[in-house]
Amino acid sequence: MTPALLAEVMEATWPPASSWQFGPFTLRDGAGGGKRVSAASLDGSFTKADLDALEAAMPAPLMLVRAGETALDAALDARGWQIVDPVVAYAAPVDRLAADLPRLTAFPHWPPLEIARSVWAEGGIGPARIAVMERVQAPKAALLGRIDDRSAGVAFVACHGDEAMLHALEVRQSHRRLGLGKNLLHAAANWAAAQQARRLSLVVTRQNAAARALYARLGMEVVGEYHYRMK
Repeated sequence: MTPALLAEVMEATWPPASSWQFGPFTLRDGAGGGKRVSAASLDGSFTKADLDALEAAMPAPLMLVRAGETALDAALDARGWQIVDPVVAYAAPVDRLAADLPRLTAFPHWPPLEIARSVWAEGGIGPARIAVMERVQAPKAALLGRIDDRSAGVAFVACHGDEAMLHALEVRQSHRRLGLGKNLLHAAANWAAAQQARRLSLVVTRQNAAARALYARLGMEVVGEYHYRMK
């Protein structure tokens, strides 16, 4: 999975409210939907004047810096932009992640049930992020996960062509470390297979060691990295 394809899939399956060109940058309005849909990104070469204009144009300067963008990273560092939330992207073929699950362990639906919205809200995923999901134009689903007949976790999955991407995986604090995260990932792969997607990807903060260990155990491989810089 190339960095360009990863960026394309991310943009399609977790889209900003709007985006526009500003010199060599893409700017985004996330409408409160989080850093991923609010950050600027670089499309080509840049100059000092470009960065001056960018800082003046953004009320809260935020840049997504991809692997290999060393000149941009160094220039922002020299201006005092701080690194926040280093992120790792994982992916695997859908057929590697698909699995039979007991009935109602996790089931896809759209629009999200109120209980799914409630579980997301407990984890800080509120209406602005639900609105991001609603903007997706391709096949998509909320996945509600259950443990002992109780709603315990939720995730969002969407397609872009034959690529699927998982977002907003949240498990209730009281039900963590019981295997529901793994089941939601399997459920996402099962849904993606039904959409004829061939690969499932996701992104996770570098510091989330438990989630990264799970993804590695399931055979997912690192396919990209990026971090944010904030002024």
